[in-house]
Amino acid sequence: MDAPALRETVEREKKSQLDRLGSSKYLIALTDADLSESTILSAVAESEYLARETFETLAAAEDDDRAREAFERVAAQEAEHYDRVCERLDGRPTPDHAGAVHGYLRGRDDTVSRVAGALVGRPLVSLRAHTQVVGFYVNEADQAGADLFRDLKADTEAELDLGVDVLGDCCVTDDDVERAQATAEYVVQLAYDEYADSLTEMGVNPKSTC
Repeated sequence: MDAPALRETVEREKKSQLDRLGSSKYLIALTDADLSESTILSAVAESEYLARETFETLAAAEDDDRAREAFERVAAQEAEHYDRVCERLDGRPTPDHAGAVHGYLRGRDDTVSRVAGALVGRPLVSLRAHTQVVGFYVNEADQAGADLFRDLKADTEAELDLGVDVLGDCCVTDDDVERAQATAEYVVQLAYDEYADSLTEMGVNPKSTC
């Protein structure tokens, strides 16, 4: 299959949601409008922790060798991300629940859905998140903080490239392709729904971007 084209299709079909997730309101939703560095870092650290747990879960359940190796590689990378963010924070926060996206990803029971959801849908969202955190540090004139999250964003782009590559191998039938697209799009939608619900609870319109 043409996996890069599938990525482009997902981005086109979920353009509005991804654009809104990539707006400056993302950090408001992430932190319940507490835009202090410590709150932002705590939220990001929890996200990296959940990602590590998710990829370890997927790797343990996966029979396809290449997909399992990809999940193991990303789990190790997310563990490194968690450590780097925690070092900057000088603390090690852990979440008390998985949330909608990670709960959904951990429940996938076939290779195509696991790869499409965890290594295509999720990083499409994460790239937007890292961009906003980079922007926070740029606005604070904090070069070290901006560089840290540029590194994390580059790693996430590599995760997405890996996911597209692996997906090209494991999608064999038209049904596989349809399932991959639907799964990746659903992960984006879940992330957007959490974002929108958080803003709506604060009386902020999630449909405008800035």
